[in-house]
Amino acid sequence: MSDSIAYTVSATFSSCAVADEWIAWLTGGHIAEVIRGGATDAEIVHLDGDECRYEIRYHFPSRDVFRAYEQNHAPRLRAEGLERFPASRGIVYARTTGTVVG
Repeated sequence: MSDSIAYTVSATFSSCAVADEWIAWLTGGHIAEVIRGGATDAEIVHLDGDECRYEIRYHFPSRDVFRAYEQNHAPRLRAEGLERFPASRGIVYARTTGTVVG
């Protein structure tokens, strides 16, 4: 069993134009900042069956590295994201974590 952690942020948009802005923001620097904070990689997944629903999945090498990210980097990065893309723009967010098993 792996010690690596998957951290997933799901976002459902009422407007695909806002989703496009969000993806541009992610690829324009946000993902790089999360990687600088300890993630090893990231992928953006457009979910089947829903035109404007996405997940961004980050991988961290261990739970300790993820905890350090949550403590030292996540508050600032989440605040920046919510300032640019608040729920009032028609976005519903969910976050999950889990241990990578394969």
